[in-house]
Amino acid sequence: MAHIVILGAGTGGMPAAYEMRCELGKEHDVTVVNAQSYFQFVPSNPWVAVGWRDRSDICFDIEPYLKRKNINFIAKRVDKIDAEGNKLELEGGETLNYDYLVIATGPRLAFEEVEGSGPEGHTHSVCSIDHAEKAYDAYKELVANPGPVVIGAMPFASCFGPAYEFAFILDTALRRAKIRDQVPITFVTSEPYIGHLGLGGVGDSKGFLESDMRNHHMKWITNAKTTKVEKGKLFVDELNDTGELKKQHEVDFKYAMMLPAFKGVDAVANVEGLCNPRGFVMVDDFQRNPKYNNIYSVGVCIAIPPVEPTPVPTGAPKTGYMIESMVTATVHNIMNDLAGKQPDQRGTWNAICLADMGDTGAAFVALPQIPPRNVAWFKKGKWVHMAKIAFEKYFIRKMKKGTSEPIYEKYILKMLGIDRLK
Repeated sequence: MAHIVILGAGTGGMPAAYEMRCELGKEHDVTVVNAQSYFQFVPSNPWVAVGWRDRSDICFDIEPYLKRKNINFIAKRVDKIDAEGNKLELEGGETLNYDYLVIATGPRLAFEEVEGSGPEGHTHSVCSIDHAEKAYDAYKELVANPGPVVIGAMPFASCFGPAYEFAFILDTALRRAKIRDQVPITFVTSEPYIGHLGLGGVGDSKGFLESDMRNHHMKWITNAKTTKVEKGKLFVDELNDTGELKKQHEVDFKYAMMLPAFKGVDAVANVEGLCNPRGFVMVDDFQRNPKYNNIYSVGVCIAIPPVEPTPVPTGAPKTGYMIESMVTATVHNIMNDLAGKQPDQRGTWNAICLADMGDTGAAFVALPQIPPRNVAWFKKGKWVHMAKIAFEKYFIRKMKKGTSEPIYEKYILKMLGIDRLK
């Protein structure tokens, strides 16, 4: 009998637990360890930040749903991973042994890399439900006392979609409140151009997004290296294409939402030989760490290279469909190892995304994620807005049900008229 421990209970960890239980059978133990007792559907956080959702809409207690599937759950922070001894040290001194470890923690939000940033400083975030709720409190103050807004992403950010989503969602919310004319919006991003998305652009994402931002009266600064934040002021070095200083900006704001850089969580990053210098888990083609062959990793916490060098450092996003394929590969490779076989399953490095834009939306497919691509398209329309609302409900329902089915493949690919991405 083997004990498989899954570290993290987000959009990678929860599906991994359900699929692991389904495929491995009752003779093996599956345990999920997560710092919080609840699941949160992170893609809905931009809606929370303007009051279109609240915590109860997108969060639920994890333990009852895992228990129904005979999956153990521990709601504690992991303080240390003893990779040589196959053991986790949890807060309070408790230890947990494992035969296989699947790391699905997501990232640590590295606000410390830009002085004055983050919810404890002068900018907001939509990276967690707690941060989104703080952003909503500040949004209500903005509505009562309108003023300039800055939205965007810091150097080393790797998930740009939520910044664009929030810019357009906020625009819609302010128009509905009839105060958009009193709120100038500036988009400040480390991307080399609007619509880069950490992917080198997808289809005509540059043209689409630039046009929409102009139509919604948003200004922007690209190749933006945010250096520090003070109350009401964002300090930005704008670089040229060769990485030299082009212009310095001091952007005034009453409200700011800037996505931070990501790093690996401390307990993971501190394991010698497990991670790259930014704390992301190094994996081979089979989601397995090269040094510790019984440690696998999926999702945002794994190390993948940027798609191309950029004047201000940017990372590549890990989207839901890609994470889902990593999970399936990991489960089957652990099954192979238990059966004495070599791992042979690889994740599909394809990106598909539904992005809400307030009262419309944008969808893109990048096949594969890193160019050159076999498929690259970017489309927009009201249908995407409606599809993302429906997908939110679908995903949360499936997580409560304990499905081991491929959610993205069943829903989004079908909706896009694609049988399968290979």
